[in-house]
Amino acid sequence: MTTFKEFWKMERYKENLEVKGDKVYSYGTHVATIKGMQLIRHGYWSQTTSKHINYVAQELGLTIVEEEEAGREIPAKSKI
Repeated sequence: MTTFKEFWKMERYKENLEVKGDKVYSYGTHVATIKGMQLIRHGYWSQTTSKHINYVAQELGLTIVEEEEAGREIPAKSKI
């Protein structure tokens, strides 16, 4: 299991994006949670906040899942 820092200041979006422990904050609002190798998105967000979530997932190598899908088995991507 991947261990995350207690506090991250991401390289981009420094003013409005923070990762504290397993929680992702955009403009001070908790918008996603890191669980294992998944980034669980809590609801639907503005275009900018969605960019923040996507950026965190990309930087940390996480798969984004919707909150209602969390805990279900996510199928592996098939190779072509």
